[in-house]
Amino acid sequence: MTSARALQTGTCSREIVITCEHGGHHVPARYRPLFTGAEPVLETHRGWDPGALHLARRFSASLHAPLFFSKVTRLLVELNRSRHHRALFSEFSGRLSAAERSIVLDRYWHPYRQQVEDALADAISRRGTVLHLSVHSFTPVFEGHRRRTDIGLLYDPQRPLETEFCLAWKAAVEARDADLVVHRNAPYRGIADGFITHLRRHFKAEQYVGVELEVNQKFVLGHPDEWRRIQRLLVDSMGVMLTGFQSASPGKHGEQIRNGSSDIPVRDPGVVARDGQESPS
Repeated sequence: MTSARALQTGTCSREIVITCEHGGHHVPARYRPLFTGAEPVLETHRGWDPGALHLARRFSASLHAPLFFSKVTRLLVELNRSRHHRALFSEFSGRLSAAERSIVLDRYWHPYRQQVEDALADAISRRGTVLHLSVHSFTPVFEGHRRRTDIGLLYDPQRPLETEFCLAWKAAVEARDADLVVHRNAPYRGIADGFITHLRRHFKAEQYVGVELEVNQKFVLGHPDEWRRIQRLLVDSMGVMLTGFQSASPGKHGEQIRNGSSDIPVRDPGVVARDGQESPS
């Protein structure tokens, strides 16, 4: 696998990996009977993160970084939850037998997480430090309460590189739009159960910088021009954060891993742009 483009921040050389765990609400054919009559739920924030994959692809194209994503609905299996978390399976997939749940894990949960973990380990072995950006979106209204957050940056305050990065990114976003409400560790806690929290236990703080980006879905579901503006703002501000790019070896980021099936979580080669415009999600 050819190296992704590396970044240089101060004296710390890093690479970038982009992920999107909730990129779609696809239900594989084998499990469609579980969701009979639940199609409206699949379309909501419970089934996926609207806009997240589109934005993740823009980051990938702009930063020339590999992108890992899944379009399988989180209501089948939650890729952003630990193996024994009570929300790993939903009320729909939780009705499966233990043997069937094991099959789901082996087909979707384990491969996705292992591919990402391997890519991070490879990046660390090459450059010493990796930045992992996990892209998400969140519902504007939750349990009857309208959320004030526009952009959320989730991280572990006990890890200095993550703290420094998010403080600087927050400032870069606000410098471009002072009216945006950018919160740290909101609308969720950065140390709550999740894939990045798991990865922090495997990689040292000086090796692994894990940040979850949360974007309010009011932008995704609102006027298209405003959503495009927010995407440009986030990608451009990230570019400012990653000044001093140091190019690694050019070439492909690797072949897509599909195993002959369109519903397997895949690694995106990162080349999703033509003439500066990303391909449609």
